[in-house]
Amino acid sequence: MEINEQVEKILAYGECCDHCLGRFFGKRSHGLTNDERGRGLRIARALAANQPYERFSGTCWVCGNFFDNIPQWAQKVAAALEGHEYKTFLVGCRVPPLIAENEEMVWSDLSLGEPEPFKSEVNREVGKAVSVITGKVVDFKKPDITVLLDPASGLVDIQVNALFFYGRYQKFERGIPQTHWNCRACGGAGCEKCNYTGKQYADSVEELIGRPVIELFDAENAVLHGAGREDIDARCVGTGRPFILEIVAPRKRSVDLAAVEAEINRSAEGRVSVALSRWSDRSEVETLKSSKAHKKYRILVEVDGQVPAELLANALNTLKGVTIQQRTPERVAHRRADKIRERKVLDIEYVGEQDGKFILEVLGEAGLYIKELISGDQGRTIPSLAEILQRPARVTSLDVVQVEGPQEGD
Repeated sequence: MEINEQVEKILAYGECCDHCLGRFFGKRSHGLTNDERGRGLRIARALAANQPYERFSGTCWVCGNFFDNIPQWAQKVAAALEGHEYKTFLVGCRVPPLIAENEEMVWSDLSLGEPEPFKSEVNREVGKAVSVITGKVVDFKKPDITVLLDPASGLVDIQVNALFFYGRYQKFERGIPQTHWNCRACGGAGCEKCNYTGKQYADSVEELIGRPVIELFDAENAVLHGAGREDIDARCVGTGRPFILEIVAPRKRSVDLAAVEAEINRSAEGRVSVALSRWSDRSEVETLKSSKAHKKYRILVEVDGQVPAELLANALNTLKGVTIQQRTPERVAHRRADKIRERKVLDIEYVGEQDGKFILEVLGEAGLYIKELISGDQGRTIPSLAEILQRPARVTSLDVVQVEGPQEGD
């Protein structure tokens, strides 16, 4: 079918603006806007029929003359972006169902193989107009802010994309969870039991790091993503634990990481310390959380009765290099699947004594339950130090002293 014939069939549906007429042939030729392409098609049609050329002046049945309002939409977007620091943006659009139905009907009826959707032209044309007003650049891959237009309601919604940074934290105080826990009694609503805070614990590593970050970036929230987690009653010292902090909806973006590190360490002094390495992104969060890094622990072990040095040494040699069968410990069974996991004890050694208790260092595969490796958890962990020694044993304190980050292992 000739183009002029296709144009006649399109215009037979009703009045059609140059933008929409041009979009039906949006991938034909180059260097033209759809508006220019549509005018060209009208001129070619008039020439072929030897009729006067008439500019479009009615109401487009496809889009309702949406494109006449591009300047107004651009002003709305620019106003919505005020107060946010950003270098790049991207415009998106919620296409009204009627417009989508109109253009798809023409595509299908006339078997048009080279159209451009309404959404694509809206995003591009509004984006260009906003860029002129603001001086900012469109970024299709990782924009600082995404703007969503809703032609049906006339509203603009902005989504401020998160910032991420990578670092390691040390936790010096026992009794602090890694992340915020809602109060078990009220689920976070606030009650007498939690003093109407909605929190099970007064603080967390996430909050101690996140509070100054929220203020520095004027953000809505900060979410900590860790490479595993230590128990609430454990410290995390030595190399510290790798983490990525997600800064949710920041209004400020150009904050120096050295200043961020200094402020976190000042505000959380004596409780938590961080060493920040670099900026990160969302894709690295998945890598970090799925990494199976080895971890090294220093533990204080109490054993009932007298344990000769030779007996302890033999027991540790028995555990070294062994794959442990661990059924989900009773202490976490309420929140984890009840199954048997196999984890290897890569190394375990005696390093001294303190107050009649043994100081041991254990290097294990990710997911090895250290407390149960010692106690046996009433037979749920096999073998265990208690089983080998044939007497009760328990961990009285635990410190994480080394955690590998992604791609930091052997």
